[in-house]
Amino acid sequence: MREVRGLTAVAGLFAVIVTVATIALYFAHAGAPPSGNVLARTFLALLSFAAIIVFMAGFHHLLSTVTAEATFALSLSRNAGLLFVAVGLFALCNEAGVVFADPSGTVDPTIDGPLAAANMLAHGSVKRLLTALYLVSVSHAVLQSRAFPSWLGWLGLAIGAVNLGFLPSLFFGTDPTHFYSAHGWGNSALAGSLIIWWILAASVCVLRRSTDVPQSESGRTKHPQSSQAG
Repeated sequence: MREVRGLTAVAGLFAVIVTVATIALYFAHAGAPPSGNVLARTFLALLSFAAIIVFMAGFHHLLSTVTAEATFALSLSRNAGLLFVAVGLFALCNEAGVVFADPSGTVDPTIDGPLAAANMLAHGSVKRLLTALYLVSVSHAVLQSRAFPSWLGWLGLAIGAVNLGFLPSLFFGTDPTHFYSAHGWGNSALAGSLIIWWILAASVCVLRRSTDVPQSESGRTKHPQSSQAG
């Protein structure tokens, strides 16, 4: 269990660091970025998504060993988390595809071409929905398990609610300079980054757990539930 806890925390912290570096590359150039910039941030994002998969799997495992009351919530969080990563990887393919087709550095893959238009929904309302589903369900499991501080669960619920609030942004145009639009900075940049800060908080909480829940205690916790179900 200590190995899982350590791997989960390290993966979460690594994902945060790499994601921050990736976001910085998005703002490194005014106008169309050179192809090297796009490919570099794509490569970093691939590493970040890999780390997020490890973090989500580890966090799910840690919660599943200490609570039998949130099985459905954990299943929902696992599925929503995997879909979140899948959509993110698909969006990366579209961005890199623009550069592969035109490596001249004269097009911005976030706003130019039909692939960019499709990505607006992926980075916007689709990710907001999946983020909300993941955070609400995993935060419910956190509160049920009491394995981590309750503020972590409430923080996740709050961030999930914020993401749900941006779901209707697809009706408000695609101007990236607008706060509330399908591709606005409040939607894709602000709300989209909040899950990373929750992962940072969760990783710190995992690191601060000094001891695991004893196996015998975990068994005693689950036993009455199984008896009542029978």
